[in-house]
Amino acid sequence: MSLRLLEFDTSADEADDVIALLEEQRVHHLWVDRDSGERTAMRVLLDAEAVEEVTDALSARLPGETHRMVLLAVEATLPRIEEPEPEQTAEEPEQPNGTALRISREELYEDLASGTKLTPTYAAMVALSTIVAALGLIRGDVATIIGAMVIAPLLGPNIALSFASTLGDTSLARRAATTLVAGLGIAAVLSIALGVLLDIDPAAPEIVSRTGVGFGNIALALAAGAAGSLAFTTGVPAVLVGVMVAVALLPPLATAGMLAGDGHWTQATGALLLLIANIASVNLAAMATFVIQRIRPRKWWEAEKAKKARRIAIAAWAITLLILLTIIVVERVTGV
Repeated sequence: MSLRLLEFDTSADEADDVIALLEEQRVHHLWVDRDSGERTAMRVLLDAEAVEEVTDALSARLPGETHRMVLLAVEATLPRIEEPEPEQTAEEPEQPNGTALRISREELYEDLASGTKLTPTYAAMVALSTIVAALGLIRGDVATIIGAMVIAPLLGPNIALSFASTLGDTSLARRAATTLVAGLGIAAVLSIALGVLLDIDPAAPEIVSRTGVGFGNIALALAAGAAGSLAFTTGVPAVLVGVMVAVALLPPLATAGMLAGDGHWTQATGALLLLIANIASVNLAAMATFVIQRIRPRKWWEAEKAKKARRIAIAAWAITLLILLTIIVVERVTGV
């Protein structure tokens, strides 16, 4: 069970009402410090899955900018908090806000926003992973390609873009898109340069496997997008899932760049189509996962904006994927 400690303060006049509100919520323990003059400090120990429900209730009760809540991860607590019995869990009704199996919206936002920062370190990691991936593709060394995926920082911007589209957060979406495009641009430029400098064999097995779009590729990218979003929403380490997302993006891009740099335009176009299909699949699956988990804005007047943005983004990715699926079907029927 993952625990969080929520700290905030309120006016002494509001303290009793806030305590009554918290007693109705799913909290394990409440500490109240009434010795702070006109303010009353409170600390709440609760499950990570209950944070969004509690903070939404507190935000509705304590509107305005004078109340700041701080959320801290709890490594351990003594005495231990016992897990509920399985039969008790089965009888509990589903939470109306759908947060039973995920961390809070705010915690998720902070985790994803940190991955949208366009820093020299991010650029360097993209560049290094591209070089390693390109050499692995040329040599046909699967272990080297996987090693490149471990250091490729492509998971954060992709999932952040899907999350921002789900919430209708244009600021986060802009930062995520900028970071993602910058990363892909760095990888493309380096790949083309390597294609110009090195002799690329378009018949190499690891390169040939990434010069066309297939149903298996799309299934892989859809699974990667769903797994990536689940890794973030459940608060588990996303490093291994990041490898899976990077596998769907970086090798096709490196393949397309190297083939284009060496003058193999037809194969490069196939690899580029695979990259586009994978990006669309990752984002579509991630958005679908966020929608299923009922991630939505806290304020009701932002819900309509988020709904519109979500529909536009899903439609755009779905249309892109549908066009590519049509190309696959036509190629298989005509044998081109």
